[in-house]
Formats: sequence, structure tokens, C-alpha cells
Amino acid sequence: MIDLFHVILLGIIEGITEFLPISSTGHLLIAEKFGLGARSDLFNIGIQAGAILAVTLIYRRRIWLLLTQWREPGNRDYLLKLTVAFLITAVLGLVAVKLGFKLPETVTPVAWALVIGGLWMIAAERLAARQPERSEVTWRVAILVGIAQMIAGIFPGTSRSAATIFAAMLFGTSNRAAATEFAFLVGIPTMYAATGYELLKVVKGGGAAHEDWTALAVGFVVSAIMAFVAVKWLLGYIRAHAFTPFAIYRIAFGVALLLLVPAGG
Repeated sequence: MIDLFHVILLGIIEGITEFLPISSTGHLLIAEKFGLGARSDLFNIGIQAGAILAVTLIYRRRIWLLLTQWREPGNRDYLLKLTVAFLITAVLGLVAVKLGFKLPETVTPVAWALVIGGLWMIAAERLAARQPERSEVTWRVAILVGIAQMIAGIFPGTSRSAATIFAAMLFGTSNRAAATEFAFLVGIPTMYAATGYELLKVVKGGGAAHEDWTALAVGFVVSAIMAFVAVKWLLGYIRAHAFTPFAIYRIAFGVALLLLVPAGG
């Protein structure tokens, strides 16, 4: 029962933090280090896919329109940019895997990423506010979002949503809602692909028998429900508010962790 409670808590943390610009991977790592127990890579990626399912449902009409009316020039152009951004992330991600890159297992680098990312968000928000209002997603934005997504994936604490949203806002798509939509839509195939890749690796490696599939299923469902609520709230929030409160939270949380870790936290 205690383990199930921990799984539910991890699902809640993942669902809330996946699309808020505060780093879900960083929060999961910290939660595991501070009492909720280490989980497999498949579990961590699988519950992220639960959050992605929530976004898929929220954007289902937009996705359906893009797929069924792709011959329309505007939809085809947008779909191609989504595809290119995803492919850039996928290729660079595979290169990182081949080079043997591994996620950090300590809290300190995550804490620093939270602080530095928070400061960067404040500066980026101010720079983006000076740009003329623009909702179009350019090819430069698509390419940089793909790169930003990969960077966030290998540096926990960075936040995939923060990296991709601000990459879009700073380099052409200054409209907050448009930048957020593109960033979230790119995340859909990316996280499904990451989950499929990890699942295939587990099955081929013979680790399927040792995986706690019940915990994964519970975490997936909880994450999906919480992400649906969180994203619905965020999409309404950003219409009239800046991301600055999230940046302040990141800085405060990161500093608190840096103070706690040396003391044995």
C-alpha cells in the first residue's frame, strides 16, 4: 500500500509538472531521492506518456484538422514544421544515447538547472515582450524548438516546455499562446517515441518480466488525469499572464535544494 501511495504521488507530480515550465524530470528525480524511491527508466518515461495523452486529448481537434486537411497549405506547412522539429529531437537524442550520455543521479545539477533556468526565463520573457506580436511559426522556430527539446531532455531541471516555449517566443513566435501550442504539439510524438523506444529496449533486454507493470499503469493514469487539469488551467492562465511566477518558483526551489543538499538532504 505504501508503494502504491508513492506511485500515485509520482503520477501527480509528473502530471502537474510535465507541461508547467518547472521541469517534470527534475521534480521526479528530487521526489525519488527524497523518499518516494527510485523507479525504472521505463516507469519515468511511461508516466510522461500519460501526461502526453492528456495533451493529445486537449488538442485532439487541432490534430485531427492537421491530419485530415493536410493538403491545405497552412496545415501542410505547420505539419511539416512539427515533423522537422520532432526529427531533429529524435536524431540528436539518438546521438546522445549512442555517445553514452546518462541523466544525472544527484540533486545538485538539477537544482542549478532550476535556478539558471528561472533566471533565463525572466530575461527571456522581457526580451520576448519587446518583439512585435506574431503567431506564425517560422522554420527557424521549428528548428530551434527541436534543438531546445533535445537539450531539455538531457539536462533535468531545464524543463522541456520552458525550453521549447521560450525558443519559439524569442526567435519568431512572440505570441505566448501560439508558441505554447507548437511546443506542446511537438512534445506529443516526441514522448510517445521515447516511451516506445524504452519499451522496446526493455522487451529486447529481457527486462519485461522484472518491470512493475501495475505501478506503471497506475502512474500513467494518474499522470494523465493531473496533466489534463494542469494544461487546461495553463492554457487559460497564459492568455493574460506572464511566465514570471514559474521562474520565481524555480529559483526559490533550486536555492532551497542547494542549501539542503550539503546538509544531507
